[in-house]
Amino acid sequence: MPPHCDTMDGPVVKAAKMALETGNVNLILPWVPKKAEAELKKAFQKTLRVRKQDKDAAELADYWFFETAVRLHREGEGASYTGLKPAGLDWGPVVPRAEKAIEKGNAKEVIDFISHTVEEELQERFKNAVARKNYDVNNVAAAREYVQAYLGFVLYSHHLFTNVKGGEEHGEEGKGGHEH
Repeated sequence: MPPHCDTMDGPVVKAAKMALETGNVNLILPWVPKKAEAELKKAFQKTLRVRKQDKDAAELADYWFFETAVRLHREGEGASYTGLKPAGLDWGPVVPRAEKAIEKGNAKEVIDFISHTVEEELQERFKNAVARKNYDVNNVAAAREYVQAYLGFVLYSHHLFTNVKGGEEHGEEGKGGHEH
């Protein structure tokens, strides 16, 4: 799954579009760290000036502004900027549910979905480890299969708990959190 915030239909570009449409930079500023505000405000003003020239200039300026906003947002997460991704990408099953939950003001559906998914995954890993537990000590290959299954369950449980209790915001792979 690509990062949610670097797509053309993600929340950063949506906020950037709304800022340009209304002329209010404050609509995009929350998506970048405080230390990036001056750079984004400067880009915003340039974009507004260039947009007045003609349709092609406006399209190019808007895209440049979206790239700038997303780049600054990703930097604020401690993540690298790899360019804008197209709209319509599959963000997986959780992101749409989470956004819908916020929109509706009710997290039940996303909580139930995640809880069910975690339970299924833990059960599968647990069964895999238990099924390999009683191996012949002289069968090193079987012992290794058990160790891998054992670690698969124990480490998955540990990482899951660590993420639930205080994992990273939404920067990737443990790369910083938001500085917004």
